[in-house]
Amino acid sequence: MQNHLVGISFKNIYHKNLVPYDNDIAWLEIHPENYFGGGLLRQHLSDISALYPISMHAVGLSLGADSPVCPHHLSQLKILTDLFNPVRISDHASWSRSGNAHLGDLLPLPYNDESLSRLADNISCTQDFLKRQILIENPSTYLSFNIDTYTEAEFLNKSVQKTGCGLLLDINNIYVQSHNHGFNPYHYIDEIDGKHIQEIHLAGHIVQQFPHQTLLIDTHSQIVCDAVWDLYDYTVKKYGQIPTLIEWDMDLPDYDIIKQQVTKAHHIIMQNSPVQSSSSEFGVR
Repeated sequence: MQNHLVGISFKNIYHKNLVPYDNDIAWLEIHPENYFGGGLLRQHLSDISALYPISMHAVGLSLGADSPVCPHHLSQLKILTDLFNPVRISDHASWSRSGNAHLGDLLPLPYNDESLSRLADNISCTQDFLKRQILIENPSTYLSFNIDTYTEAEFLNKSVQKTGCGLLLDINNIYVQSHNHGFNPYHYIDEIDGKHIQEIHLAGHIVQQFPHQTLLIDTHSQIVCDAVWDLYDYTVKKYGQIPTLIEWDMDLPDYDIIKQQVTKAHHIIMQNSPVQSSSSEFGVR
């Protein structure tokens, strides 16, 4: 049966597996920043975009920064958007830029009205510039702030209400944070406003032992663990069919392992929320 909902991160080492078309893969996600420079990478993107729907998952907009989104970054993203017409564009509810410094990680925000206002301004600016909706993703974090006045789910819900953006729900990030910060991940799923979820990410993490605690680190370098699959199953039961990505960015495995993860996600979707004949390719709940 053809898979209409589950996609994978596009990596150049899988180019030969995806061209010609693999009908088990519904769509491909890219980090648009990798293609700003043109050249062979953009030619590969042109090849695959003729075969698959493309989703652009940005990592450099720094939407939560205490400054406007970089105009040059926005301009480069707009060029790619106009060229390849992605089905979705997303970035993170985090920050990674301060002045001229571009940091190598997606850093957490305090969840309060001040951060909400800054994030909403940058989301709105991005949407106005691109002339389309974007999605924001819940981050993985390793510390929290004592000035928080909202839970993360409340903060994301309010961001959607203020800007009209959508949500990209990363199930692994929720699980990682539930361990690191000590909350119930199922309560998080219950609290999020599910009607705004337009994409889901599934990924792997590692366990890092420290003298006084154990942290889960979101590395996108492992298969999805059983606890994350269980949380995904719960989410699908609650909110229905949502395009789902198997996200893998480091220590890339054989393509067959990626396909096994795709098959498992597709099975959960079909088991809990069978596709109706009237459903579109990207399936709506």
